Amino acid sequence: MDAAMSGNSFPEGAVRHRGGPQPGEPGERATGGGSAEPADPSAEEESRARGIAGELFGARAALMNRYVDILTSRGVDWGLLGPREPARLWSRHILNCSALTQLIPQGSSVIDVGSGAGLPGLVVGVLRPDLRITLLEPLLRRSNFLVSAVEELGLGESVRVVRERAEDHGFCYDVVTARAVARLTTLVEWVEPLIAGGGQLLALKGRSVHDELIEARRVLDLRGLEAEPLTIRESSLIEPVTVLRARRVC
Repeated sequence: MDAAMSGNSFPEGAVRHRGGPQPGEPGERATGGGSAEPADPSAEEESRARGIAGELFGARAALMNRYVDILTSRGVDWGLLGPREPARLWSRHILNCSALTQLIPQGSSVIDVGSGAGLPGLVVGVLRPDLRITLLEPLLRRSNFLVSAVEELGLGESVRVVRERAEDHGFCYDVVTARAVARLTTLVEWVEPLIAGGGQLLALKGRSVHDELIEARRVLDLRGLEAEPLTIRESSLIEPVTVLRARRVC
């Protein structure tokens, strides 16, 4: 394992492609898949969520709007978003992912595993230019989308894209993020080697978080991680977000 990534260091090169399935191979699916999802928000709820985001994001709101435009145009055209997602991007995705920024220390090195269309990695990158973020994505179509989005958003100095599997990646980071990648037991086995000493995993989870914690208890103990579910409410007008935080304790 290579040396840990510090907040002040960033590997040379914005993009690295290596391995991983090609577009259309098994495992590639659009963001928004899965079961037991909440009911779709109304147009009024989505508009309210966008307004809340504008207030929360301040000077970064305009750049986030550009990212959402990329998602609803190129992201849809490239098949990276499910057909229901454009109508609920702010309420179900952007605000949800932005909650992670509250848990990441200033200047941290961050790797977003299975970054897909950039949720949550690019959301965090837009809001936190102080971070050094790696978007790790093994699938070619998605990694190409991420490269183009990073360039269009002007984030090349703080965000890079690596096309690689988590198991093959040779660096450690202060923070590992993940959303809709795998159940906790599997996720921990994949990403634990990426967590630097004193680092943490931040996984966006839903109602199953407590069941997943019970399932993963043995793996967490063996890997020297101490986990807890956190509830983050960025506004009284939107639903709270559940984040599973696993800290390296040994």
